[in-house]
Amino acid sequence: MRALILSDSHGWTKEVQQVVQRHQKEVDVIFHCGDSELRETAPELENVISVKGNCDFGDFPEEMTKEVKGTRFFVGHGHLLNVKMTEINLIYKGEEVQADVVCFGHTHVPVAMKEKGIVILNPGSMRLPREVNVGTYVILEDDSEKTDVTFYSIDGKPVETLNKTFFK
Repeated sequence: MRALILSDSHGWTKEVQQVVQRHQKEVDVIFHCGDSELRETAPELENVISVKGNCDFGDFPEEMTKEVKGTRFFVGHGHLLNVKMTEINLIYKGEEVQADVVCFGHTHVPVAMKEKGIVILNPGSMRLPREVNVGTYVILEDDSEKTDVTFYSIDGKPVETLNKTFFK
């Protein structure tokens, strides 16, 4: 199973469309973790499952749980789970919904870690990155043996220093 995960694009349209078009044929699902600042009907978000961030408007869900080819995702922006203070609420939420992967945004900081058997993932911000000098997004690959998290810059180049592999 392969997933494209992006977040915090803050009004960008062309860049979101380029990233989605670059990878849409090679992934099973596309998630946007909020703060797209686009309407849910925006053509750039066609075939993209999005949640509402603190800068969003419209009828996006606040959070969601979705199973894709045997991998269970929880997706939320993170502002309602206090992610700028602690990751513990993400871990609790992941346990509550029995998620394999918890995806969030809000902090604009790329993160990939594993706690209590759950991969916790922030793809970083496409437009306003923090703690890295490039905007980022993620391709996650999950199979029965491992989960690979590969961070990419907006121009599609891997950001090797951020990439992680988690074995099951």
